[in-house]
Amino acid sequence: MCNQWERELKRDLRRVGIVGAGAMGRGIAQVCALAGCDVRLFDAAEGAVPRAIEAVRGDLARGTAMGVLSESDAQAALARIGAAQDLKEMQGCDLVVEAIVERLDAKQQLLRELETIVDETCLLATNTSSLSVTAIAAALTRPERVAGWHFFNPVTRMKVVEVIRAPRTQAWVSDALISLSERIGHRAIVASDSPGFVVNHAGRAFVTEGLKLLAEQAATHEVIDGILRTCAGFRMGPLELLDLTGLDVSVPVMESIHTQYYGDDRYRPVPLARTRLVAGLLGRKTGQGFYCHDGKPAERIAAQPAVTVADKARLWWPTQGPSALPEILVDILNVSAPVADMHGADVVFLAPVDRDLSTVVAELGLDGSKAIGLDPVFGGPSGITLMTCPGTAAQTVELAKAVFAAQSVPTYVIADSPGFVAPRIVACIVNLACEMAQQGIASPADIDGAVRLGLGYPAGPFEWGDKLSSARILSILEGLYATFRDQRYRPSPWLVRRARLGLSLSAPDRRAAVFVTAQSDSLAAGPAAAT
Repeated sequence: MCNQWERELKRDLRRVGIVGAGAMGRGIAQVCALAGCDVRLFDAAEGAVPRAIEAVRGDLARGTAMGVLSESDAQAALARIGAAQDLKEMQGCDLVVEAIVERLDAKQQLLRELETIVDETCLLATNTSSLSVTAIAAALTRPERVAGWHFFNPVTRMKVVEVIRAPRTQAWVSDALISLSERIGHRAIVASDSPGFVVNHAGRAFVTEGLKLLAEQAATHEVIDGILRTCAGFRMGPLELLDLTGLDVSVPVMESIHTQYYGDDRYRPVPLARTRLVAGLLGRKTGQGFYCHDGKPAERIAAQPAVTVADKARLWWPTQGPSALPEILVDILNVSAPVADMHGADVVFLAPVDRDLSTVVAELGLDGSKAIGLDPVFGGPSGITLMTCPGTAAQTVELAKAVFAAQSVPTYVIADSPGFVAPRIVACIVNLACEMAQQGIASPADIDGAVRLGLGYPAGPFEWGDKLSSARILSILEGLYATFRDQRYRPSPWLVRRARLGLSLSAPDRRAAVFVTAQSDSLAAGPAAAT
């Protein structure tokens, strides 16, 4: 076993071995070399390492051409990457990272072999994206020096990496990886070993709830994606994302995470996804998914203001109560006040975020043919979501669209759904992140960072929850459960407790903090403390 001095030395990892010279392996090699590490790159496939080094050379040349990297720094980094002819050349490394095929048996066999080659103070890391780090480490004699170091493609541009602690991973190992992550310019997201880690776990709600909305025919795929881009600020909608990644990739991941969580309904996919997979409608790679990909530049369908004009339409909306319109929507309507009698109005605007429109219409005793719901959370000048109920007349929909067209505000029309589209999906994202914090998978700050950097969301889930208010997020989930009686919408205790106390969703759980501190102290002794 190594002593304290050796452990401190290993925190400053300088000699890095990488096994696997594919896109991930060469990316890790490049960022480590740029950070001053001496890198040994090995791949069992003939010619793989020379091709990887040439790819690194090309990327560094592009960096110098763009002025983001000096020629001398580029050349120095390239000189630090050496081709290893045999796995035995990993001897003497401070850290060896495996980036090979995503198969448990292959990774276990490789790390078992490495364990016989490297020094006892050498850290072993896996870049697995979906396999259990615990299962990989279990095959070794010393699993305590194994951790996950999960990068995202392209490694040089995605400035985030997950440091995954398995139950037996010692603190000095993860500390060393965190330190190296910072040196290479990446945000280290520290997480316990769990299905999907942080980024892939936190991203489940976006696609699964988007598919759920589509499956229940709340809206078309174009409308769902358009709302999330235009009104909520996502780079792309969930159905666009599924077409990009391909259902042959996404559906097995969804089903795997659902299975690994023993059927937890929060992760349950809808049958529609598997049906489309079997039909071969995979997305861009097959030319047809939710969208048609015929080789022409993709055109995103955006809602356009209606061409008709609302001429002296009589409008009514509640000024108080849970369905009252927020000020931003009233301002867009550009009407000084609603008509006095809701029964004499041509259009009745309601903004119920935690119930469906049908329920509110029945409670108020309204004529359902004149009722239209407006999204009070993500509605604004960039776009408005109009929600209909089964009784809403087509003429009412056209008149409502015309009212906003007069102000040059595009509209999206959906069927009755508690939480509309954007608030419903965001509420599910926030709830899933809260459950991750409840389980101790990662801290709220790390989950927020992972979601922003790894998924490119407009905000982290805890930031979003605090901005919208935890009470509102909770009410949306409770409204969804009241409508569907589906356990996928059950709120996390983390969310419920902070909403009841009026606390920030990032407020720590004091008992958990004490436990983690005690656990960290016991692990801080390093390898010598292992039995």
